Amino acid sequence: MKTIVLHDYFESLEGGGRLCSLLAQGLGTDIGWGFARSNHPFVAPFNDNHTTCHDLGAYSFIPLWKQLKLARAFSTRTEFVKDYDTVIYSGFYSPLAVHSHQTGKNILYCHTPPRFVYDQRQFYLDRLPIGSRSLLQAFIDYLQPRYEAAIDEMDVIIANSKEIRKRIQTHLGKESEIIYPPCDTNRFSWRGQGNYYLSMGRLDPLKQVDKVVQAFLHMPDKPLVVTSGGPELGRLKALAKNAPHISFTGWIDDDKLAALVGNAIATIYVPKDEDFGMSPLESMAAGKPVIGVAQGGLIETIIPEETGILISSQLNVDAIYKAVQILTPRCAQSMRLACEEQAKRFRVERFLEQMQALL
Repeated sequence: MKTIVLHDYFESLEGGGRLCSLLAQGLGTDIGWGFARSNHPFVAPFNDNHTTCHDLGAYSFIPLWKQLKLARAFSTRTEFVKDYDTVIYSGFYSPLAVHSHQTGKNILYCHTPPRFVYDQRQFYLDRLPIGSRSLLQAFIDYLQPRYEAAIDEMDVIIANSKEIRKRIQTHLGKESEIIYPPCDTNRFSWRGQGNYYLSMGRLDPLKQVDKVVQAFLHMPDKPLVVTSGGPELGRLKALAKNAPHISFTGWIDDDKLAALVGNAIATIYVPKDEDFGMSPLESMAAGKPVIGVAQGGLIETIIPEETGILISSQLNVDAIYKAVQILTPRCAQSMRLACEEQAKRFRVERFLEQMQALL
């Protein structure tokens, strides 16, 4: 059986791209994408193993035009999927290629229905200047019917968590089965315990890293390292007011990230309504407990008082402050074994076995 994995694009080190890279490698399938950043680590493994790769080259640096270009590329330039028995789709735009694959099996691995179209539409509209909002609304009006028509063509829909299964039912009226994303437990390991806490959320408003920074401004004796990058980097640095115990790394490579996680006291990850959340699993794979928020996919991975602390969904700065006071270095180290065992439930081998059984 000839199979291909299609993913929207490989730009940052986001979880959906890592999943698709691991899936194509693990099952020995071909792979396609809308565009890929030069020397992207998730694409590099396919350069030397004779995998057939389809690059649509649909990159643009112009917001909205980039998304429209991706949608049109998957709609009009994916005739090659006719050569495959099974297509696995990942992302918001790759499913639009389904009309070119009318014989064979179509499988959607859904990280989430596009939130700017459904439950967070107003949030994204409100962030734009008034003059630009009509452009986003026009794109939503373009994408939504095409996306929903593509979903109707899927033979199987996989949700990455109970949270996403619920969103699929609510917004698309479809049933789905759950296969949790894989955590590369071989990449993360305990390396010691340094004198810092680590914030792992991407720097955008929905990750609520600003509340983490504000909490640590009240704890000058507890160093915080904010890793990752994103559009909020400048604002967060200004918010930190050059506090000597708060540092920012920006985007870093996988090896540096693994070292930071492996040497932290604990990690902090408090996004709003997270789809699944790979960062907590990576933390637990390194034996590091997580301060999280009781929303979204995090309630499916973090075991309260065993592998971390779950703050009430009514997140505020004081709650983060109190959680850090509880999760001392000694307390964090006592959770090490439980964290490592929990991460093993999401190991890559189990994910591949489940996907292979589905195929």
